[in-house]
Amino acid sequence: MAKKVEKMMESKGAKAVAKYIRVSPRKMRMAVDLIRGKEVEEAINMLKFCSMSAAKDVAKVVNSAKSNAETNVGIEGSLYISEAYVDEGPTLKRFRPRAMGRASRINKRTSHITVVVRKQEEEIKRGSKG
Repeated sequence: MAKKVEKMMESKGAKAVAKYIRVSPRKMRMAVDLIRGKEVEEAINMLKFCSMSAAKDVAKVVNSAKSNAETNVGIEGSLYISEAYVDEGPTLKRFRPRAMGRASRINKRTSHITVVVRKQEEEIKRGSKG
């Protein structure tokens, strides 16, 4: 029974989630789009040298997913990012004073990042058509 559960977990992969990150989802998605489908080590190196401010938060989540795969699920070997997506979190609404006694609204958006890593199979050729 335990082997069956372990095999099922390995096929699903390991997941890491970061919630309520104070970066807008639009900016965060640009960083996540860079790494989707890449190997974990390659993705971490790409994010390390990326000039986007959101890359730092995405790198933390990728490292966490990698650690979860090794410790909790027990996946060893080369890993790749099978799923990576950003959802919108709650928006903090603030007001800015304007001319003639008016006020305009400022939306401070938050993001939820989810990264799923799986073990890379030799026969799967990612990125090639045919």
